[in-house]
Amino acid sequence: MQDDPMDETREAILDAALPDVPFDGWSEALFRRAAAQADVDPQVARLAYPRGALDLAAAFHRRGDREMRQALDTDAFRAMGMTRKIGHAVRTRLEIAAPHEEAVRRASSLFALPLHAPEGARLTWETADAIWTAAGDTAQDYNWYTKRLTLSGVFSATVLYWLGDTSPGKERTWAFLERRLADVMRFEKLKASVKDNPLARLAMAGPNALLSRIRPPRRGAGPEGLGVGLPGSR
Repeated sequence: MQDDPMDETREAILDAALPDVPFDGWSEALFRRAAAQADVDPQVARLAYPRGALDLAAAFHRRGDREMRQALDTDAFRAMGMTRKIGHAVRTRLEIAAPHEEAVRRASSLFALPLHAPEGARLTWETADAIWTAAGDTAQDYNWYTKRLTLSGVFSATVLYWLGDTSPGKERTWAFLERRLADVMRFEKLKASVKDNPLARLAMAGPNALLSRIRPPRRGAGPEGLGVGLPGSR
C-alpha cells in the first residue's frame, strides 16, 4: 500500500502551524499562513486539508496517535499486564502531546464547540481504539464497543485534568488516571460476574442476543459508524 502523495504536504503545513497555534488557535488565518510558510500553493493546501483549520487540528491529533503506537511497539510494553498497559498507553499519549500543551488546549476548545463535537468524539474514539488494539485486546462482541466507550471517557477526563494540572511532573494527573482506570476495571469485573451468574444470564438473555450482533467496524470508524478529540505532537 503506497503512502498518500499529499502526506508530505500535510506534514509540512502542520509543522509550520504548530509554533503559532498558542497565539492564533486553530483558525483559518493560521491555516493560510502555515501553508504560505510551508511554500504550499493555497489550492494544494486546500486539497490537503479540505476543511482547513479543522482538518489541521485533526491531523495534529492523529499524528500523536501514530507516535503513541510507535512508542508502544516494544517487548516491554507487550509484557505488561492489561491494566498497566492501558495506563502506560494513556500516559505515553499525553507525554507525546506535552511539548505542545497549549495547542492541545486550543484543540480541546475547538472540538468542544457543538458544531465540531462529533469530530472531537471521533478522534477520542480513535485514540481509545488505538490503545486497546496496541494492548492486544481481542474482543469481538459488544465488549469491543464498551471497552472503547469507557476508555474514551477516561481519556477525555484525564486530558482535561492534565491541562489544568500544575503539580510537578503532572503527578496529580497520573494519580487521577490511576483512579479512573480502577473504576474501569471494576466495571469489567462487574460484566464478568454478570456473565458468570445463571440468574443474571437469564435476565440478560434478550439484551445479550441483540448486543452479540455488534461487531467491530472497519478500522478508524467510531461510534456513529459504529466515530470520538484531541492532541498530537512531533
